[in-house]
Amino acid sequence: MPLSNTAIRSARPGARPVKLSDGGGLFLLLTPTGSRLWRLKYRFAGKEKLLALGTYPTVTLKDARDGREEARKKLAAGYDPGEARKAQKRTEKEQATNSFEVVAREWFQLTKGKWEAEYAKLIMHRLERDMFPSLAKRPINEIAAVELLTALRKIEKRGPSTRHLGRCRSVDRFSGMQW
Repeated sequence: MPLSNTAIRSARPGARPVKLSDGGGLFLLLTPTGSRLWRLKYRFAGKEKLLALGTYPTVTLKDARDGREEARKKLAAGYDPGEARKAQKRTEKEQATNSFEVVAREWFQLTKGKWEAEYAKLIMHRLERDMFPSLAKRPINEIAAVELLTALRKIEKRGPSTRHLGRCRSVDRFSGMQW
């Protein structure tokens, strides 16, 4: 019998973990501490696996069911949903370490010794004020020339932006990318 929100809220923890089944491998694990954890049990390549879908009520019953259906689609296509999630997390982590801000700060640390302290401070200030608000979180290999041009147009309204363009090109060369 499928779960309902009323049944989930009225369930009380016991001395041992309790599984409240929703069907299709989806269940709510009620721990002795009172945590309500969504889990999906499935089989891939002959092995039983468990996928965490979140905690109730952060992940609602409907969201958990949607997660189950998404995992079923991946299984039907021949993919392990757990491995797909791990690959996605690795990609997100890699993109976070290759963001414009991270690469720009690394470039700055390596090249600031060539400049006077005040000039180095000015360069970082310009990057933080003008470039980071629009480009900081973007992976550097996904920044298109149009995005860079849009950021520079905003600066042009205040005055010349050639120095900003030069700094962005330096960061770009440092990262190995080409705009």
